[in-house]
Parts: sequence; structure tokens; C-alpha cells
Amino acid sequence: MPTIALWIITISNDQPITDMAVRLSEEGLSIKDILEEIGCITGSADDATAERLKHVQGVVDIAPDMPMGIGPPGADETW
Repeated sequence: MPTIALWIITISNDQPITDMAVRLSEEGLSIKDILEEIGCITGSADDATAERLKHVQGVVDIAPDMPMGIGPPGADETW
């Protein structure tokens, strides 16, 4: 069974981001957030789907979404 990962997809500004969200969803991305202000969509998909999404017109980049934390004040490690 394929492993599902979280992805950040950067969208070009030549199409409405809501239209791109519909298209990416149809291609297999489970949409988590549409970040219209910065032109990104986050969601989950397996590696094969993410690779396929790279070739959708209007997709500029796809990168893994990695959780980060700043830790408590004075901590040596932040993530």
C-alpha cells in the first residue's frame, strides 16, 4: 500500500487557485488548505500522485510539507 504524505503545491497566478484546487483534487490530491494569499495548496497524496501532479498545467512546484515547531523558550533545538 502506498504511503500518503503531506505536500505543498505552489500554483502559477495565470489561473484561479480555486479552479486549480478542483483540478488537483480530481487528480487525486486530498485538499487540506487553499492558501490563496501566497498561491499555495496543501494536501495529502501518495508519491506517485505527487509525481503526476507536477505535470498539471499551472503547478509550479511540489514540496513535502514538514511540520516544524519552535520549542519552548531557551530550548537548544527548535525542530
